[in-house]
Amino acid sequence: MKTKQGLRLVGLAIFLTSPARLQADDGYAIVVSKDTHAHADWAPVVEALRSKHSGIVIEYEKNLSESLPALQTAFPKYTCIVAKPEDAGRAFVASAHQLTRQLDADPYPDTIWAIVTGYEPADALRIAKHAEPLTVKRALSGTVGSPLDAYDEGVMFNELKANAMWEKVSGQTVARKSCPQDTTKLIVDSLNDYKPDVFITSGHATERDWQLGFTYRNGYFKCKNGQLFGQDSSGGRHDINSPNPKVHLPVGNCLIAHVSNRECMALALMHSAGVNQMVGYTIPTGYGYGGWGVKDYFSELQAGRFSLSEAHHANQIALNYNIETLAKAGKRIHGLSGDRDVVVLYGDPAWEARMPKRQLPWTQTLSKKGGIYTFTVTANERGDWDNRPVIHLLAKRITNVKLLTGEELNPVIGDNFILIKFNKGVAPMKGNRGEAIPIRGDYEKGQTFTITFSGEVI
Repeated sequence: MKTKQGLRLVGLAIFLTSPARLQADDGYAIVVSKDTHAHADWAPVVEALRSKHSGIVIEYEKNLSESLPALQTAFPKYTCIVAKPEDAGRAFVASAHQLTRQLDADPYPDTIWAIVTGYEPADALRIAKHAEPLTVKRALSGTVGSPLDAYDEGVMFNELKANAMWEKVSGQTVARKSCPQDTTKLIVDSLNDYKPDVFITSGHATERDWQLGFTYRNGYFKCKNGQLFGQDSSGGRHDINSPNPKVHLPVGNCLIAHVSNRECMALALMHSAGVNQMVGYTIPTGYGYGGWGVKDYFSELQAGRFSLSEAHHANQIALNYNIETLAKAGKRIHGLSGDRDVVVLYGDPAWEARMPKRQLPWTQTLSKKGGIYTFTVTANERGDWDNRPVIHLLAKRITNVKLLTGEELNPVIGDNFILIKFNKGVAPMKGNRGEAIPIRGDYEKGQTFTITFSGEVI
């Protein structure tokens, strides 16, 4: 796309730092309404993102869908949607999902996207300006659905059973400990003083609170005027002031990511808990694929392979793959389809929050020689496939793809990803609350799976 800075199109505008053509490996677009972009307090948010990523700005008048033609032309790797909180509700999130699947004809998301908003414009500006990558080593978990094994250190509280918690000290194994039934102050203190890199939660929640105990009486996290605080079972209040940059994965919480108005948990987490990225539901959870799957790609069997924004993107690819596959087979898709368009990533989508690199159960590599791509998955140990498809994100978009070998693996090769589902005979897991996970399909140490294909870089 060749253009000049300040070029205006009907109903939208594209601004470039210099004449350029966006490429799939470096393109960044900021999508914003004209009203928000013209606001004196929100324009600096857009400018911070544009300056940090040498991005383009795409304006729309009233509806997010108006930005589609410009996005199709630019086809950025990353798309950041800047929105005032009053504009960022559930319907807006759904429209963003639908928009970012329409850049081409396939049913998969075409760009790694997220929404930048905040209780105050200053919150959004802080998130937009922050550039230092986050290596996620220290975890605070309020759910047994997220064990500490993948982290260097951490604390985990049991939402299913009172008086139980676990602690992992760096260099040591996870140790179970007893704790009070009411863990409100312990969790608040952990946020304020322990300074975790990731905060993981599940259980009952709404836009206005999170219930710390799922099956027993415990306290709550609540919010007021942008302040997040704990309220223990005796009514005591414990304010949360945890400014260190972190990511929040409320992957099993209902409604917690829905910005219904300014008085909501998502905005309070950004305002007073240092949350720079957050992935969560805008509806009551049920099936769980859209939420728990992000954690699976980010920090479980594939820890370090994907950043948090890439993990959300990969899980959306997997979700839509399962919907398409089941629909073609004439099978029921209600649970999966209910998880589409309802999970949102807040924050700068190009910000790097990632688990440390480590030895993984399998290695996946992509090489290219003479126009032929070779994708190989090699098992490093005997184990079980994750309940998600294996996904590889391509650095550059390709077209005119032709599969040469590996037809028996039934791969899906999109313009920006490769997907292979090894556990085809097993239905996706509906959730994870600490229960034992059944065997899904063994692989042996040293076993390899390979496909080759041709394609042209766009």
